[in-house]
Amino acid sequence: MRSELPKVLHTLAGRPLLGHVLDLARSLSPKRIVVVYGHGGERVRQALESDDLVWALQEPQRGTGDAVARAAALLEDDTPTLVLYGDVPLTTRDTLSRLCAAAGSQRLGLLTVTLDDPSGYGRIVRAGGKVARIVEHRDADQATRAIREVNTGILVAPTARLKGWLARLGNDNAQHEYYLTDVIAMAVADGVDVVTEQPAQAWETLGVNSRAQLAELERVHQRNLALGLMEAGVSLADPARIDVRGTLACGRDVHIDVNCVFEGDVHLAEGASVGANCVIRDARVGAHASVLAFSHVDGAVIGARARIGPYARLRPGTELGEDTHVGNFVEMKNTRMAAHSKANHLAYVGDAVVGERVNIGAGTITCNYDGANKFQTVIEDDAFIGSDTQLVAPVRVGRGATLGAGTTLTRDAPDGKLTVSRARQATIDGWKRPSKKAR
Repeated sequence: MRSELPKVLHTLAGRPLLGHVLDLARSLSPKRIVVVYGHGGERVRQALESDDLVWALQEPQRGTGDAVARAAALLEDDTPTLVLYGDVPLTTRDTLSRLCAAAGSQRLGLLTVTLDDPSGYGRIVRAGGKVARIVEHRDADQATRAIREVNTGILVAPTARLKGWLARLGNDNAQHEYYLTDVIAMAVADGVDVVTEQPAQAWETLGVNSRAQLAELERVHQRNLALGLMEAGVSLADPARIDVRGTLACGRDVHIDVNCVFEGDVHLAEGASVGANCVIRDARVGAHASVLAFSHVDGAVIGARARIGPYARLRPGTELGEDTHVGNFVEMKNTRMAAHSKANHLAYVGDAVVGERVNIGAGTITCNYDGANKFQTVIEDDAFIGSDTQLVAPVRVGRGATLGAGTTLTRDAPDGKLTVSRARQATIDGWKRPSKKAR
């Protein structure tokens, strides 16, 4: 990876590679999950520490067989052990369930895959149709390298027998490492049936050893997510240009334009639409609401039939009622704006409570921060805020009040009246514009 970051902490869809594998393991309801980590792996442990994980240190790192052996003392003999890999993030629960079912409690189950180009993989050598052993690519002769069925490394085995096989592993091979794959031949020699399953798609078994491979898996994963969304009734302008880095739940007839990024937990209700190049994080978008192009929504709730953007920014704590409008270059933070209100142009509204049917004019600013503390602005129903107004919090604008353009409001504005704070206009006779002086 050419990186200071441990490989399994590089992200796919916004989550560490190992995080995907741990979630997969949890989905199988195991008795215990043991994570084997190596030199420098304390960063891994710190990033993913959880009460349901047990950690085993492998140092020095001497191969996959040695890695599993480091975990052996933590494994329960009466429960089969499933071996997964922290850099293989896309294996599905269905595939692993089939593998575990085929192996049961007495057989060794091996996940294999047939590849057009098996270069670099351990080959599955069969005798009479049954698995006899696995030969690593570097140790294989020409005839063995012609075999296209390869080992994925993922296996499930009876734990008591697995411990015995691990204790007998040697390192007489090209890498001088202890190969987990050598237990296959031991199982055959001990009369243990070796059964195989294959994944529905080869990408389920692909690992990451470079940034290029990580990018390839990212697109595979995003394509799978896109197909799932379309099958659920979502329209995607281009399934190849969407990134989901968390959970995206959508109602029917949602439309998503190109180059949108969804992070955290996002819910788009029925009929909602998202324009091109939007970033939406930890947000809820109501039914038939529109988020127009180039808008950023972070930690906000958007009501039904609302219209956001283009080029709007909603920050955490923002809650918008139905049929609200937040237009171009408007930023809102920690603000509740009730139904049918709008701020259509060039405004900042922070730490505010805005009532129904309020109009916030262009250039309006809630001055909510004095350099040390935040203060709230309250704008009641049916108020009209003229353009280029500064509301110096804490301050209240009464029901039906109007603020004239250019007002700097430092005291509460009463209900139903016009409040203006503006220097008197004057015209200066005989005034001349400055001119440039000759050099």
